Amino acid sequence: MKVCGVELNSNDVNVCLLSLADDVFQLPDFRSRRLTLTNINSSKDLRYFQQTFAKLMADYQVDKVVIRQRPMKGKFAGGAVGFKLEAAIELIEDLDVVIMSPTDIKESLRRNPVHIPYAETGLKVFQETAFNTAFAYLMKDKYAQKDE
Repeated sequence: MKVCGVELNSNDVNVCLLSLADDVFQLPDFRSRRLTLTNINSSKDLRYFQQTFAKLMADYQVDKVVIRQRPMKGKFAGGAVGFKLEAAIELIEDLDVVIMSPTDIKESLRRNPVHIPYAETGLKVFQETAFNTAFAYLMKDKYAQKDE
């Protein structure tokens, strides 16, 4: 299964592609680490962002896109642009999108920690949250089996 972890940060979308086959994780080559909406007030630019994201997911045959949920209010609330980007991703036809809460991500990582230092993954620092989101999603069902 190929999963694309997504972290929304202002007008940037940080992405990380992670695959799991036969209980072995791989970080396949991925031509993009970050997509940016350049003009937040342009519907043309928003459509271009959406098409670019859809093409990227189709080219790499991504099975699921997992977006890290952001609170709607409070100190760590997501901004309007982030929610606009999230909606643009969710509305892409034939794309399976899941929103995963930070609590669920934390719980999954606690029960199934990453066994290699992040620095050894070869990913950029800004991709860490997207990586953790994808990893947590792929491992979320593992801990349910351990508790039984």
